[in-house]
Amino acid sequence: MPLRGVPIVGGSQPWIQWSWVEHHWGDIGSALGQHVELTLIAVGVGFALSLPMGLLAWRWRRFEKPVYGFTGLLFTIPSLALFAFLIPITGLGPTTAEIGLVSYTLLILVRNIVAGLNAVPGEVRDAARGLGFSRTKELVRVDLPLASPAIIAGIRLAVVTTIGLVTVASLAGAGGGLGTLISVGFQNNFRTQEVLGAGLSVLLAAVFDVTLVVVQRFVTPWAAVKGGA
Repeated sequence: MPLRGVPIVGGSQPWIQWSWVEHHWGDIGSALGQHVELTLIAVGVGFALSLPMGLLAWRWRRFEKPVYGFTGLLFTIPSLALFAFLIPITGLGPTTAEIGLVSYTLLILVRNIVAGLNAVPGEVRDAARGLGFSRTKELVRVDLPLASPAIIAGIRLAVVTTIGLVTVASLAGAGGGLGTLISVGFQNNFRTQEVLGAGLSVLLAAVFDVTLVVVQRFVTPWAAVKGGA
């Protein structure tokens, strides 16, 4: 990203130098796109790992504590420490960033998957079994659809959390994204890059959150009706 050529500007600089923004639309868009890509990959992979882990913890309770313990341990590791630990092993770049980002999504997603499945009414399951549903068909046709409000809520939280952590990964040198704007702006004492990086990260989190709320209401209209009753 050709952002390191920004000259050092004095303390009287404005919050945003729009002339610089106009000449660097491509670089800003690239950073934003990379931030989105890192976030979507992390949450997608995290969900793919969390779903079987959540089903395991929910279906066989003896696995609940080990699953929560493992994902909780990963979640409690400070992000900068985790990225610093991974860099000598996997090097600088998106691979290191994604390993750390995926790790932080697991606890959030697993807990919401289990909570959603636990909230499915027992009488609904009894009715499904009375209709001759197998356990697999019951899971796919009954349990997961009724648990989807909690699952989507977990995805929302994971997405917003990951957007912030992508910035941390960039600051640690483990990835790209909007955190690169912040770190380069800080190094060059150039406020415009710092403000853009932070502001766009917040805006991105808000856009994703609102989008997922709309998706949740579309996918689970009964939940919206129940909540408004």
